[in-house]
Amino acid sequence: MLWLVALFFQAPAYATWPLQDGNGEPLPSLAPMLEKVNPAVVNISTYTTRTVQQNPLLRDPFFRRFFNMPEQQMPEQKRRTQSAGSGVIIDAKNGTVVTNHHVIDGADEITVALEDGRSYTATLVGSDPDVDVAVLKIDGKDLVDIPVADSDPVRVGDFVVAIGNPFGLGQTVTTGIVSALGRTGLGIEGYENFIQTDASINPGNSGGALVNLKGELVGINTAIIAPAGGNVGIGFAIPTNMAQASITQILEHGEVKRGQLGVIIQDLTPELAEAFGIENGQRGALIAEVQENSAADKAGLKSGDVVVAVDGKDILSSAQLRNAVGVRKIGETLKLTIVRDGKTKVI
Repeated sequence: MLWLVALFFQAPAYATWPLQDGNGEPLPSLAPMLEKVNPAVVNISTYTTRTVQQNPLLRDPFFRRFFNMPEQQMPEQKRRTQSAGSGVIIDAKNGTVVTNHHVIDGADEITVALEDGRSYTATLVGSDPDVDVAVLKIDGKDLVDIPVADSDPVRVGDFVVAIGNPFGLGQTVTTGIVSALGRTGLGIEGYENFIQTDASINPGNSGGALVNLKGELVGINTAIIAPAGGNVGIGFAIPTNMAQASITQILEHGEVKRGQLGVIIQDLTPELAEAFGIENGQRGALIAEVQENSAADKAGLKSGDVVVAVDGKDILSSAQLRNAVGVRKIGETLKLTIVRDGKTKVI
């Protein structure tokens, strides 16, 4: 049971929180930034109708006859459930709202509520379960959107703010720092490249905004590690660059169509590096197999090649290579920097 304890006291009328320090300097506050950003973060309510499973004995004619139950088939029972999440308006003119796929998955009805109390029935444009991104449309006037930042310059130690609807309480703001970047292998999504933060993220925050101190969107809050069922300081957000790749395709096609290289890859371990004669300490993704007639085969990639960069951006693991390719459209051209026989080559 959750206990809420309220403490009341009567303060003198003149008592106010100081706006300046002892030297008369203004105290730092996130309030001016949040006043611009908060209207762009929305609460999402979903309604789902599910069929309630009946006891198999109730469908057994012998059981029904024994207990003198009516012979006619019992009608299926329906149950309507409600759940809550968060979302972000990224295009006020077109009413485009981004959230997580798992927030709206299976929903019959989606309602978007704004900070000012207005609410709209949303239309699902499309979603990408592998990245856990969904795009909604609402028809509203005087909406406020949030500027979307390039997430690549985000560094460990940067201050960030998480905004969402935890436990259905309503819009809530928490602060913290970027704890780590490029988190993969968590088994949460098909493609993982998470920003890890210690800003409190709880159930209901999913789909909400992770913003920098400029009020720019750098991530979509998605998941937590919660052994006790609540926040323990380990939350994860999808970087905007990764989410934007899916959002663009959803807005264009209603779905995401991913290109493939046509290779089987694995991490470059010290043992494999030694076996292939690769310099000790080199990191990258080892190509274990090239599929016949694939894009990789036609480009001249070979088993034993180690991919160390894609379009000039370093690749440190097989997961990074998979993510780098997974966000590209079919037909795009990539420049892969590889190490082959101890020499660097661009394909």
